[in-house]
Amino acid sequence: MVQLTLPKNSRMTTGKTWPKPEGATNLRKVQIYRWNPDDGKNPSLDTYFVDLDSCGPMVLDVLIKIKSEIDPTLTFRRSCREGICGSCAMNIDGINTLACIYGMDEIKGDIKIYPLPHMPVVKDLIPDLTHFYAQHASVMPWLETKTNRPAKEWKQSVDDRKKLDGLYECVMCACCSTSCPSYWWNGDRYLGPAALLHAYRWIIDSRDEATGERLDDLEDPFKLYRCHTIMNCAKTCPKGLNPAAAIAHVKKMMIERTV
Repeated sequence: MVQLTLPKNSRMTTGKTWPKPEGATNLRKVQIYRWNPDDGKNPSLDTYFVDLDSCGPMVLDVLIKIKSEIDPTLTFRRSCREGICGSCAMNIDGINTLACIYGMDEIKGDIKIYPLPHMPVVKDLIPDLTHFYAQHASVMPWLETKTNRPAKEWKQSVDDRKKLDGLYECVMCACCSTSCPSYWWNGDRYLGPAALLHAYRWIIDSRDEATGERLDDLEDPFKLYRCHTIMNCAKTCPKGLNPAAAIAHVKKMMIERTV
C-alpha cells in the first residue's frame, strides 16, 4: 500500500455519512476522500452505501452511481471506461489503479478510494498532473529524425517493431510514478517510472535518430539514477508494464556507451 499526501496544514477528518438507499438489500459501503480547496475545510472521508443490484461491477460504476444518484458534488476524472485513456487513475483499496477496470469483487470489505498519493490535489479524487506531464514532455516523446522525410513512411522491421512491445501501451495514468518512493521524495528532479519508460521507448526506436542526445539528457544524478528497482511501478501498473526494466535498460546503455 502507498501513503497519501494531504494538503498542507491539514488533517483527515470524519466526513458525512450518507443515508442508505431505501429498500436495498445488497449494499456495499464505500468511503471516499473529499477535499474542496474553496470551502476552507480539512480533507474528510465521506461514507456512502451503494445498491449493488442496480450498479455495474467496476469501481468506476460505483463512483458514477454515487455522483448521479447520491452526491452530485463528488469530483473525479473519467473518459473511456476501457483502461485506455488513464483518466480515472486513483488509489483504491491501497492500490494505484484505474477505476474503470478494477472490479468490486477484487476488494474485500469496505471500498476505500483516495486520489493518487503524493500529488497535489485539485479537488476530491483529482490530482494535479501538471508537473507529471511536463516531465513526460521533457523526454521528447516523439520521433526525432535528421535525414530527409521519406515519400510514404518511416519503415521498420518486424523485429525492431517488437522491441516497442511493453512500452507503447502506457496510458500515462501516473499509477507507477505515484507508487515510487524515489518519486515521492525527489519528484522535482527524478523523472519517475512513467517518463523514463517513454524515454526508453524512443531511445530504442529504430527510426529515431537522436539516441545520443536523448541519453545525454538523461545523464544526471537525479533524472535517471534515483531508481532503486524496488518494483512498485511494475506491481501497480494497470496495463501490466514494467517501467523498472525499461529504466534498467537505459542504465545499461549509459554504461555501454562509455566502454
